[in-house]
Amino acid sequence: MKKRKTHSADFKAKVALEAIREEQTLAELSKKYGVHPNQISTWKRAAIENMSTAFIKKGAEPNGIDAAEVEKLHSKIGQLVVERDFLANASHQLLGKRGKKW
Repeated sequence: MKKRKTHSADFKAKVALEAIREEQTLAELSKKYGVHPNQISTWKRAAIENMSTAFIKKGAEPNGIDAAEVEKLHSKIGQLVVERDFLANASHQLLGKRGKKW
């Protein structure tokens, strides 16, 4: 059984860049590098979609996640857990064995 080829990120970037330039057709690039044209198209699409990440400042948090926002969400989760437990106990007391206990 033949093992699949694994290509380095540098190789993929090089082939994708040549595909983006469109100086050669996909068939020519495929023959030149020994990679299927569909794979070259996939790498080209991925390169174009992820190009904006090259311009993100170093050390910046991805998606602008703020520590204060995380803390606020954690406190909200805690509050909801307490409310859920309270309501579960109250329903169990009111309904007896018919009530669901989590």
